[in-house]
Amino acid sequence: MTSTASSSSRPADFVEQAKRRLPDMLADIERVISRETPSHDKAAVAAGARDFAALLGDRLGAEAELLDVDGTTHVRLRFGTGPARVVLLNHQDTVWPHGTLERLPFSTEDGVLRGPGSFDMLTGAIMSVHATAIVADHLGEGGLDGLSILVTGDEEIGSVSSSDLIRAEAAEAKAVFVMEASAGGALKLERKGTSNYVLKFTGRASHAGLEPEKGINAGMALALTLPLVAGLADAEAGTTVVPTVISAGTTSNTVPAEARVDIDVRARTAAELERVDAQIRELAAKPQVEGSTTEVLGGINRPPFEREQSAALFDRATALAGELGLPAPQGVSVGGASDGNFTAGDGIATLDGLGAVGDGAHAEHEHAVIDEIAPRTALLAALIADQLQG
Repeated sequence: MTSTASSSSRPADFVEQAKRRLPDMLADIERVISRETPSHDKAAVAAGARDFAALLGDRLGAEAELLDVDGTTHVRLRFGTGPARVVLLNHQDTVWPHGTLERLPFSTEDGVLRGPGSFDMLTGAIMSVHATAIVADHLGEGGLDGLSILVTGDEEIGSVSSSDLIRAEAAEAKAVFVMEASAGGALKLERKGTSNYVLKFTGRASHAGLEPEKGINAGMALALTLPLVAGLADAEAGTTVVPTVISAGTTSNTVPAEARVDIDVRARTAAELERVDAQIRELAAKPQVEGSTTEVLGGINRPPFEREQSAALFDRATALAGELGLPAPQGVSVGGASDGNFTAGDGIATLDGLGAVGDGAHAEHEHAVIDEIAPRTALLAALIADQLQG
């Protein structure tokens, strides 16, 4: 990273600078993809965090911090001594189990790069590093003061340990840029909030053939509750309530003493999340099978990311894309949540979906389009410089 500004380095040059950096970006993407970091393996996530911190040092000449929160390791690189004014929000954990690299190794072919985490969201994380380097060359020494890069390690499992860190880091920021990917290239202007629940039903076991009447069937309690849970959805309001993982019983000749169901809830407003939360707890308090009990685990996980928090930054992205000679970005609303929900929910200006363009998040065909990496890195660099200077 150079430490003095170049008089010829103008924002209009950012696209060419990003193109020149593309081979290094591809090398760095291969580096992070080739270190498997499944979210539940905290040792693997910690190793990935250490390597990402080293990569930040290699590319930016700055020493990142490793932050252990409840056993999960996160990476933070702050520039300057004051509170963050601009936060780049990344994660380096993935949904892919160990061994995935053996059958889905990093590759570049037919204009796309592949590998576990290539789309969600390791390409975007590397783009944030190189966009920062471009801004450093443009603004010179001290020009990055107020910038913070966060790379968390548990986004794919709900950001349980990192949510407070994210919110604290962005508390005084004027802009948060989330490096999540985009299937069609559109920036994400609005995301639903999420809740996650487990309902645990407890009954009493008995022999299904000899004395079923002595049992209390937890599986039946679950079955009778499922349509009531699903009925909490409101299509007109955009609220979904979906039972997902379901289990009951131990053997085929035993009345089930235990059963459980996972429930995924998505809503556009905090009021809807709170309504569903209250009604799920009311259902649990009224067992559908006499003698059974229902325990509710979980609750509201991420607040809604409402459009008003992204509008001004999207307008700046549109204007800057024009200055860079890039197509005007499109904007979309999506049902999936990200760590941007935390910052937007706190009223902080947040723009999401700035990472890779491609497809296949959490799927075998996961990939990122190589030709999109440089121009989107240039746009990110322009947004960072715009907010730091503004």
